[in-house]
Amino acid sequence: MYHRDSTERKTAQGAMAQTTQTTKELESGAELLQAQADLWRHSLGFYTSMALQCAVKLGVPSAIRRSHGATASLPDILDDLSVPPSKLPFLRRVMRLLVTSGVFTSHADETDPSVVYYGLTPVSRLLVDGTVPGSEAVGGRTSQASFVLACTARLNIDAAQGLVGWLQQKPEEEETKPLFSPFAWAHDGASLFERGRVDPEFNGVLNEGMAANSRLGILTVLRECRPLFENLQSLTDCGGGDGATARAITRTFPHVKCTVLDLPHVIAAATVPSDDGIQYVAGDMFESIPPSQAILVKYVLHDWSDEQCVKVLARCREAIPCREAGGKVIVVEVVLGASSPCCAGPMHEAELLMDMAMMCMTTGHEREEHEWRSIFVAAGFSDYKINKALGVQCVIEVYP
Repeated sequence: MYHRDSTERKTAQGAMAQTTQTTKELESGAELLQAQADLWRHSLGFYTSMALQCAVKLGVPSAIRRSHGATASLPDILDDLSVPPSKLPFLRRVMRLLVTSGVFTSHADETDPSVVYYGLTPVSRLLVDGTVPGSEAVGGRTSQASFVLACTARLNIDAAQGLVGWLQQKPEEEETKPLFSPFAWAHDGASLFERGRVDPEFNGVLNEGMAANSRLGILTVLRECRPLFENLQSLTDCGGGDGATARAITRTFPHVKCTVLDLPHVIAAATVPSDDGIQYVAGDMFESIPPSQAILVKYVLHDWSDEQCVKVLARCREAIPCREAGGKVIVVEVVLGASSPCCAGPMHEAELLMDMAMMCMTTGHEREEHEWRSIFVAAGFSDYKINKALGVQCVIEVYP
């Protein structure tokens, strides 16, 4: 009896082991197929960026907005954009990818399933030309189309292509030919901003892209952080470009006297209204900053190394009064992990992608809170607080 039971047990155990092994093989096969699909996504993901660039350059979001209804068919879009009808099958494939990526919506006609209508999502609404109600502080302009074009500009794509060569640069090569970023590696040693000085077309794309991002950012800050500006008398926008941010502040808070500081070629290229009441100063933030009660440093510090950030913030500290007199620096930047405490999901991925962009294009990077703290202390500040986290950006008040 014992022998028979033992044999039966072994047979049953063998069958279970075989079933378990088969299940593992099936799981392994499913994992392999998923891994292959994931590898395709990662390897070919740049086509999503190129498809987005294509849609922006063609003006697809605005064409959909101009349609009589909330959606537009491809023939309608082609006609609006003066694209030859022969290209319809190809544009359909571009749109199909962008629908899957969440840039557009789509649905088939109820009576004719071969006809597909495309609509806008919150993403593509940010790419529509023209003015938007509720955004008067930034002149009604919230379109991020130029931000897309700046990010996908050929010179920046070339910089990413140079990442390997830059990483393999030997120490002795760095001593004789210091190339501090992949952008410089790919462009004969010229930094992002140096290339902008000698390349008007790239400079225009870059500045308009940064201005578009800045306009949207300050609109959110002004809406969500009004107390930040209510008691200010004066403010200097450090690296303020064409003054869009300063104009938004003065439109919302007319009592705040604003000054814009930026490099001479940026100020020279900016279209500056003659009656906006803002003072424009061409200068170098590493050397000196016009004095005011508060300094705004928005999307600037992530372009620079820790040492360079300390220098800029030290100049900021020299330009403001004591804390008791309302002196402070307002920093608007990414704080890694602040948008997603579990450090996962689309918000955190956006933070990390911006960090990669900073690594490839500049000498800077996105920072965690403890890294910001170290920089503030090194620049001579006594305290700081994260005023508010707004999506992927944080508003930080830094006190002398």
